[in-house]
Amino acid sequence: RECTNCQYRFTTYERLEHPQIIVVKNNGNRELFNRDKLLAGLYRACEKTPVTSMQLEHLVSSIEQEIYACGDQEVLSNKVGDMVMDRLAKLNEVAYVRFASVYRRFKDIAGFERELMQIKERKTTTVKV
Repeated sequence: RECTNCQYRFTTYERLEHPQIIVVKNNGNRELFNRDKLLAGLYRACEKTPVTSMQLEHLVSSIEQEIYACGDQEVLSNKVGDMVMDRLAKLNEVAYVRFASVYRRFKDIAGFERELMQIKERKTTTVKV
């Protein structure tokens, strides 16, 4: 579609409409699952990496599908965070560590080191198998 005034082109992405999912935060607050908020966090984590916006869209879609497949109307925020971490670890290590630093709230360099050691251990076990 195109705006007749400014000739700006619009796109429409259609997606199956599911019932709204409520995310239960660590402090007990509840808020609607916000795909755009999740994507924004992922874009920040993936800045200056080769990860494409299409890959991030796919990642978020797969998380949404997994949540809907559970059939629950509510999901814990740390469950969503773990889903993101699992997928990012396979997609890009730098983005994974960036996201982990915010998600896991590293307080010092030791937190980063532990996370990096886990990545190295996963790589070694994956290669040996």
